[in-house]
Amino acid sequence: MQQHRNFGAPARRGPSQLMPSNPQAPTQAQILQQQQAEHQAQVRRQEEAKNRSRKPVNKHLPEGLEQIVIGDGVQQYKSMRDVERRLDAVMMRRRLDIQDSLQRGPKQYGTMRIWISNTVENQPWQAGGMDPHSFDFSSNIEATFKVKIEGRLLDPHTGEPEAEDEDEDDAGQKPQEDAKEKQDGAGAAEDSEERAAKRTKLSIPPTNTPPLRKKFSQFFKSITIDFDRPHAVQPDGYTQIRWTRPDYVPSTQAPPPLEADFDCLEFERKADENINVVVNLVRDEHPAEKYKLSQPLAELLDMEEADRPTVLMALWEYIKLANLQMDDEQRRVSCDTKLREIFNTDSLLFHQLPELIRPYLLDLPPLHLPYTIRTDAAFHSSSTPPTPTIYDIRVPLPSPLTTTMRALIASPTHTTTLTTISRIDDRLALLLQAITHEKAKHGFLSSMCTDPVGFVRRWVMSQQRDLEVVLGKGSWGEADGEWGGEEWRRGGKMGVWGSEGAWEGVGSLLGKMK
Repeated sequence: MQQHRNFGAPARRGPSQLMPSNPQAPTQAQILQQQQAEHQAQVRRQEEAKNRSRKPVNKHLPEGLEQIVIGDGVQQYKSMRDVERRLDAVMMRRRLDIQDSLQRGPKQYGTMRIWISNTVENQPWQAGGMDPHSFDFSSNIEATFKVKIEGRLLDPHTGEPEAEDEDEDDAGQKPQEDAKEKQDGAGAAEDSEERAAKRTKLSIPPTNTPPLRKKFSQFFKSITIDFDRPHAVQPDGYTQIRWTRPDYVPSTQAPPPLEADFDCLEFERKADENINVVVNLVRDEHPAEKYKLSQPLAELLDMEEADRPTVLMALWEYIKLANLQMDDEQRRVSCDTKLREIFNTDSLLFHQLPELIRPYLLDLPPLHLPYTIRTDAAFHSSSTPPTPTIYDIRVPLPSPLTTTMRALIASPTHTTTLTTISRIDDRLALLLQAITHEKAKHGFLSSMCTDPVGFVRRWVMSQQRDLEVVLGKGSWGEADGEWGGEEWRRGGKMGVWGSEGAWEGVGSLLGKMK
């Protein structure tokens, strides 16, 4: 598709040898300052990453703390931890259940009614005809037509179209589509493109409130109008008009973009003859993408369209009914004649099915709505307005559970609660880290009070062994006979002291001595 381009924009020119030097070129001082700023930003990022890595995450109490703490605070904390673990497990299970019900639950469908109509302006029969005695049969008046495509959901109880929102009633306008046009060949003049762009209008109601109902444009990924005549015959040179819905994240706090939130699409073109067009609607099967099954797979499962989980579940049901499992674990499947014709193999593993069915899941074909644009006087000159062409199509409706979950996740209360919980967890981890340090200090002082002489002797011997190992004058553990074996005396890369752990330990000790 060719989008509107600004042909009047000046062309870019590269540098020339005759052009003077750029007065805005960065100086050496500016380059040095920029490099220093980048270096400082990199150092800052490294410090932030280091701080995050040092952030305590352990929320377990040290062993033996209940023996030195007065009261039952330790037991109460452990009980609260057990409750928290059970609550986390329940919440995770419920979250998985909700996700499973959103993906596998029954989808709701509704009926979308689409009206297609057209009006005309400046047609020859409206201008009163031409002077038969004149040799100049040209006219400065351009005959045009305007096509209107409007869609609304039908109320499931009354069968009538849903009422408009209050914001739309106050605005008194319906959003129109800002179409992208395609010219199937060169030959259309630049002024034709500009006039065509001006005639394709998008009028938006002045409202910033979230929509109360799902509108026509939100059910389709794209809308294409194809003209049944060559571009050379078209006065504007266009044979296709296309609208594609922009990408956006649905939110309950902000309305969708204006280009993706409308009920009525209108476009205007030049013509004074009847034209056959086809409106192509590409459906949006969100959240589970729906596919058209290839003919062999569709005949096997007796379904024409389905999403991927439904196809896998149907295949699994077929395998179980046909008793095609080959082992006790039911992982390998023996292919019968029908499966062999599809997958071209005698056996397969069940976990391979998601990849094997990929070539047999085709994109959904668009819905084709034919319509004839009438410009003749017999159709428009009657006292009653022309009857529009009406189509009823089946569209998926948003799940109430999805809407509720989206509103819960996007609510400020939910975000504030998660932030508060995260802040409390960080404070709790810091407190437990301080308790662990105090517990280590308590053990150090208690051991020194119980046997001061023996404690100091063991501590001095430990420091002496470490120093001798670092200086290479002794072997670690030789004094108390625990690690005095031959493997601890042997050097080289294949020995204990040539291992990666020994190098890291010696490096850490040397770092502490600096």
